[in-house]
This record gives sequence, structure tokens and C-alpha cells, in this order.
Amino acid sequence: MASEDSFLVLVHHRGSIKRKTRSGVKFTDKDPLCIIVSPTTSYDALVSSVLEKLGLEGVKRVKKFFYRIPTTVLHDTVKYDCFTIGSDEDLQVMFLCRRQFPEVRTPELLAKLVDVVSSSGGSNRNANTIATVAGSSSRPAVASSSVPVYEPPIQPVASPSFVVDLSSNVGDVVRYGEHLPTEVQCPTPAGVWKGLFDDQDDDDVEPDMIADDSGDDLGATDPRRATGGSSSGTQQYPPHFSSLDLDAMRHDENPGQTAGFGARDTEGSAGMTEFQVGQQFQDKDEALLSVKTYSIRRGVQYKVVESDYRRYVGKCFEFGNGCTWLIRLSLRQRKGIWEVKRYNGPHTYLATSISSDHRSLDYHVIATFIMPMVRAYASVNIKVLLNATAAHFGFRPTYRRIWMAKQKAVAVIYGDWDESYNELPWWVLGVQLTMPGTVAVLKTCPVRVGGQLDESHAYFHRLFWTFPPCIEAFRHCKPLVSIDGTHLYGKYGGTLLVAIAQDGNSNILPVAFALVEGENAESWSFFLSHLRQHVTPQPGLLVISDRHNGIKAALEAPDGGWLPPATYRAFCIRHVAGNFALTFKGKDDRRLLVNAAYAKTEVEFDYWFDILRSENPAMCDWANRIEYSLWTQYCDEGRRFGHMTINISECVNSILKGVRNLPVCSLAKATYGRLAELFVRKGREAEAQMGTGQQFSQFLVKCIEANLKTARCFTVTVYDRDNSEYTVAETTPTGSFSLGTYRVSLGSQTCDCGYFQALHFPCPHALACCAYSRLTWEPYVHQVYRLSFVFGVYQMGFTPPIPEGFWPPYGGPTVIPDPNMRRAKEGHPRSTRIRTNSWNHCQAGLPPSM
Repeated sequence: MASEDSFLVLVHHRGSIKRKTRSGVKFTDKDPLCIIVSPTTSYDALVSSVLEKLGLEGVKRVKKFFYRIPTTVLHDTVKYDCFTIGSDEDLQVMFLCRRQFPEVRTPELLAKLVDVVSSSGGSNRNANTIATVAGSSSRPAVASSSVPVYEPPIQPVASPSFVVDLSSNVGDVVRYGEHLPTEVQCPTPAGVWKGLFDDQDDDDVEPDMIADDSGDDLGATDPRRATGGSSSGTQQYPPHFSSLDLDAMRHDENPGQTAGFGARDTEGSAGMTEFQVGQQFQDKDEALLSVKTYSIRRGVQYKVVESDYRRYVGKCFEFGNGCTWLIRLSLRQRKGIWEVKRYNGPHTYLATSISSDHRSLDYHVIATFIMPMVRAYASVNIKVLLNATAAHFGFRPTYRRIWMAKQKAVAVIYGDWDESYNELPWWVLGVQLTMPGTVAVLKTCPVRVGGQLDESHAYFHRLFWTFPPCIEAFRHCKPLVSIDGTHLYGKYGGTLLVAIAQDGNSNILPVAFALVEGENAESWSFFLSHLRQHVTPQPGLLVISDRHNGIKAALEAPDGGWLPPATYRAFCIRHVAGNFALTFKGKDDRRLLVNAAYAKTEVEFDYWFDILRSENPAMCDWANRIEYSLWTQYCDEGRRFGHMTINISECVNSILKGVRNLPVCSLAKATYGRLAELFVRKGREAEAQMGTGQQFSQFLVKCIEANLKTARCFTVTVYDRDNSEYTVAETTPTGSFSLGTYRVSLGSQTCDCGYFQALHFPCPHALACCAYSRLTWEPYVHQVYRLSFVFGVYQMGFTPPIPEGFWPPYGGPTVIPDPNMRRAKEGHPRSTRIRTNSWNHCQAGLPPSM
């Protein structure tokens, strides 16, 4: 009799892995073995038990097991993924999951059996194996064993500064300061036990999606995830920092095989020019893709006569009028594969007209073709995909169809667009378990159906998040923060709000994020209130932004904590110049305004402003309506550190490149992985420089070297030795005449040129005074430029993410996207690309070249 700890395991041995199901992964064998195991059962013992029951000892061996691993429990639905078991360590994952997910009472395995004498070279027990789905070379099933096995603690680790309560009422903010219970009890989903044995043919075949250019099924695809390792440990996402390489992106495993056509026949051959009776396809989608690609390649049209979950029949448009082309495909239920049952071909008619488009070239076909490009480069331009598609197929589809195909490809790689919203609260719990101290605030809106409140669902409204390394990093950055928003691409609209800091080496890094419905007073107030509370509580902080009324209202709120002297505000000169250009069209006039803004002294400002006034007094009147301290450098009292623009362009185009193209949960996950990568790289750079004995950042060293060269032609006069008061006369290299005289105070760190107080390190005049008095210039440099401070920005690293299967369960309402945020199905999708131009120049406080 089995012990109390023993339990039943179903072992499939003849079926395949079916991934396109409502529950994620499913095994197709309907006659599994029943094996009794216990937590002490070894891998070898399990193998012996399976072979003994099958009577195949000495004839077959188990190469590996595939475990149907539960990943999440949402109300009455259990989601599964595929995990490869090839060792005792891997087998422990099944025992851990049994304790973690008590709702799944009977684990399921699929045994991969091979002959004892095999060309595979012996048993493979590599825990990092990536399994391939049932004979398909193009659809990998990612084995979760590629990440370290993590045993979750009995009690979830709660963040000391913020703990979410995801079971709060609909419409409430996810609250902080409340502790999670020791155990989160989830009701046993109805039908889970029945679902282990129900008929696959009833629910595994998805409905047909034949209509072209319909956006209703965007993302309603197999939510498979591609793998792509990085130093941050986020293995579940492909690397999209890489450059676009069309040759590499279109590399096929079978170069001679036409994309989407030439499926396997009964002998396993490929690359055929015509279909043959007996050809087999992994699923219906693969079969349809082959039929459509065949039709596109030959420039002919066909019509669907019959299509359901068991059969598919297509005929030539001219069937009965001189052409007999017909194909019939059917589902072989026992094997779960599709097979050509009848085929009359090839086509025997010629098209009488030439068209630039083809009705079979729908966005499903295009999505399959562009998948490698999107996987390698998530922000690949639609026009690039359009041209690549036209060159490959010989037909030119519409821009809208390519856009829809890209959204589908993104959904296949990164997850379904709609389900991604419901993954957000689960991700919040997972990232807080991974990094205690993570701050995340989720707001939802109630859902009403027929005037009644639907408590089981909630609309996504807003999400604010930041990570402990970002909070710690800002303490070592310059005392300023840039804030701005950028539109999201994809199936649903929205805006990503970002707060960006700068270290002493002129590197930028995002420190806080928010997903909101758009830029308005309420959304900015939501973002800025949490930014002030959790990330930027320092007094005397400068906020650089554009002139958006929502930002203005949020910063001027009495209880927001952003009023002087606690914080100060400054405008991005690029946005000011852009607003100026709406009224005054001349480019030279805009340059004059920018030069006046970058001026470090009042004299220099008046010089440029007088020229502007001589061009058109109305331009000066326009500029005078904005307070000088908000847009000029000479009136900012040194708070800008020479930074005159918002860094959102550089941030989005480098650190966050491509994230606006992803579903919301993948976007949030990408910020974790990207920042982890950034902190590793920049931390190593700073540490290496410190190891060579350097004390200051490379940016400062270059500036000091340039200033020292300029200081060689100065004449210094001391007026107050105790207070370090000097005058410095600039002279020509021959010393024949003076170019100007400046007063320098080393004690107060000021100079008449304005450079010293604006940038917080010695100008050429101050360096000349230091050399004259035999003083080192190092004490007059702001501490933010020291390498110890730069290293402090990146010293606290990110923790490798805990596998999603071990995240705490979420028991709140299902979070769904607001249908009002759905993008229009017609028309050209709006482009909100941020372009880097001359107005983004902010290095060393210098104006753009004129």
C-alpha cells in the first residue's frame, strides 16, 4: 500500500505536446499509464517503473520526460507550460509544484521513448534542454529548466516599504503597508480533474480566422515565448537590443524549403512543388499556411468550401470552368495531426489580370513570415516589413495589414495583448518576491455589465512602478530629474510616463515608470505623487519637463510636495523652441532663442536677446511671457548642471528601445531586464576605472583637460588670499592685449563667465587661479562627478528573476483592457516616433552647433 505522501502521476507515452489550447499545454495521448511516486522517488526509479509497465525493458529507453507544469491559477482556469525532466534535480520541480499548486491533484508527464540502440548518442539528461514540439522544427517548447530551480519560501517575502493587496475592491488602489497572508487559499477550479481526461478534439482546435484585415483576433494566438538569455537573467524574452540584420533574420533551418509550404509527407520529405496525398501537418494553422503560400507563390486564387475543426476543403476559383484544382485536409484524431486526404492539382488555368495584392496574403501568413524580424528587433519599422514582404511574396499588401501582422507576431512572442493586462498583478507579486522593496501601485476601474457591477473583472487604469536599485541610484545622481511621456504602440493605446536621472558621467537612466491612459492632470498627479514619495524625496530638487498643462497642474498642487523651495521647475529648451517655431517659422530665429537660453551670464543672454529683438520685437515679447528662471541657464542658479533638455529621446531610443511595441506586462518585464543589463554594464565600467586609481568620471576629466589648455594664456591677480578672490585676464597667445577680465572666487565657487556655478566644476579661469596659488582643483568639483559616486549609482544590482511558475498566486478580479483604449481598426496607425535631433544636445551645457 502506498504511503501517505505517495501520489498518482499520469505518464503519456504515445502522444504529442499540444500547445494551442485554452489551458496552454496539453498531452494528446488518451491512454496514459498510472504510476505511483513519492517525494523520494528518483529519476532512474521513475524510468524503470514506466518501462516495466510498458514491458519495454531492454527494447526502449526513456530519453527524457516532459512535465505539464502549472504556471498560474486564475479563477477556474489552470495554465500550463512545458518543462523538461532529465535528472533527479529536475524531478524535484514536479514535487515543488505539487505543493505550490494543490489544485492540480494529478501531475502529467509525457515520456520520450527511443530505441536502446539509438543514433542520439545516449541518454540526455541536460537540465537546460529545449524541447521541440512533436516533430515540428519551427515551434520550440521552452523547457523551464533553463532557469535555476527556485524553492519558494513557505511565507511570501513582503516588501518592507510596499506590499500590494491585490484582493482589494474593484476600483481601489493596490494598497501598501498591508501584509500578505501566510497562505493564499485558491478555490479548486471546477473541472480541473475532468480536464485531464476530456476529449482533445472538442476543445483543442481553435476557430478559423479566414477574414483578412479584421483586427478582432489580434493576439488571439498561441502564447508561446521565445527564449533569449541576457546578463539580467530574463530568459523568457528574446534580445531586442540587437541591430537589424535582414540576412540573419530570414535564416531558415531548411534553406531550400519555401516558407509556409512543403510540409512533411509520410516519408518525411520536404520542399515539394505540389501537394501529395498523405502529406502531414502539425496542426491546422500549419496546413492553412501551406495552402495559402502555395496559392500566393503561383499567383492563383482559391475559395474555402468547408472548414471546421476536423476538415478543410478548398477549390480553385475557376473550379468547373476549366480547372479541377481541389484539396481536402482532415484531422487524424489519434495522432492529432492534419493530413492531405485528396488532392487534384496543379491549377490548369491562367489568371487573366494582374493584381498587386493577393487575397491569400492575409496578416496570418505575413505574421509567420515576419516573425524572425520581430523577434530580433521588436521596433522594426512597418515600412521595412512591408518591403520585405513584397520582395518575398511578389505582392504588396496594405500598410494596415502589415501593422496587424506585426501585432500578431508580437503577441506570439511576448504574449497575448489582452491577457497581458491580467498578468500585471501577478507580475507585481512576482517582482516583489524577487526584489523586496519594489514599489508598484496598480489602479483599476469597475466593470459594469447591463448596469450591474461585475466584481470578477476590472478595467486596467494605471500602474506606477520602480525598483530598489533605481531608488538607491537616484541618491547618487545629480539632483535633477527629467519627466516626460511617450505613446504606446500596439493593439491598445496609452502612455508610458518615465522619470530619468543623470549620473556624474553624463549617463542617463530611468528611475520610475507609469502606464496611464494618456497625459492629463490626473495621470501626471498619480505619477508625480508616487515619484516624490518613493524615489525623489530630496529637498532642492529640479524637475525638467515640457510645458504640458497636466504637469503644471500636478507640480503646483499644494499637497504634491513639488513647490519651491522643496523643488524647482525648469522647461526643456527643445520644447520651448518647438513652441516658438509654431509662431515664428525662421530657423535662424529659433537658433537665436536657443543661444540665449544656453547663455551662462546675463551679459551673454542680453547679447543674443538684442539680436533677436532686432529681428522681430514680437519674438522677444513671446519669450518674455515665460519666466526666465524656467528656460534660461543664467537664471537657474546652477540647478540644471548644464542640462537644458529632457532626455526622454535618448532614453527611449537606447535603454527602452522597442518596449513601446510590447504588450503591457512584457513592457514592464522589459524594464526590469533592461535596467539589470544597464546596471551591470555601467557598474563594471565605473569599477574598472576605480581599479586603475582614477578619482573622477571620464566626462569630467575630458572637460578639465580642455579647460586646462585654455587656461594657459591667462594672467591672474590675487585680491584676497584668505578668501581666494582673484581676477583673471584673458590675453592673446603673444600677450599683446587683453580679451577680457573675470572675477573668480574659489571660496564661493563662482566666476563671471558663469561656467563654474552652472556646471559645478572649475572653469578655465578657476583652474588658472588654482595653478597660480599652487592649489589642487579637486576640492572645487561637485561630489557627483567622483567615481565613487558614479559607482554608487550602479552598486546595488538586480536579482535574477524568480521563474514565473513560483510567483505567488493572485486571487483578485481579472484585469482586462479598457475597450476605449483599443486602437481604431481603420486608417493608418498614428506614428509617435521620437526623433533625436540637434535640440537634444545636453552634454557639458553647450548649445547645439549653429
